[in-house]
Amino acid sequence: MPKYYQFKVAGYYLYFTSKCIIECMHVHASDKKLTEEGSAKFFVKANGDSVLQKKGILKDKEINQIQMFIKERYQEMYLKWQEYSNTDFYQR
Repeated sequence: MPKYYQFKVAGYYLYFTSKCIIECMHVHASDKKLTEEGSAKFFVKANGDSVLQKKGILKDKEINQIQMFIKERYQEMYLKWQEYSNTDFYQR
């Protein structure tokens, strides 16, 4: 599972799976197990805003911190996404 970064953001790793690259760009946030069970899922828009699709076990404060982080770094995160996927940003 490719991680966007090797460090945690708000206590969670940000990553995607090779199975989910057929969807638009998104970010999973999970603990050290990197499993989708309990993870949050954020779809990322072309302007860096993100849409929470699944909250998982994350608290609202952690979700806000991760969304702010995504907004600040979405362009470099997109480059990592494009190494694995041909899909684009979330359109809705």
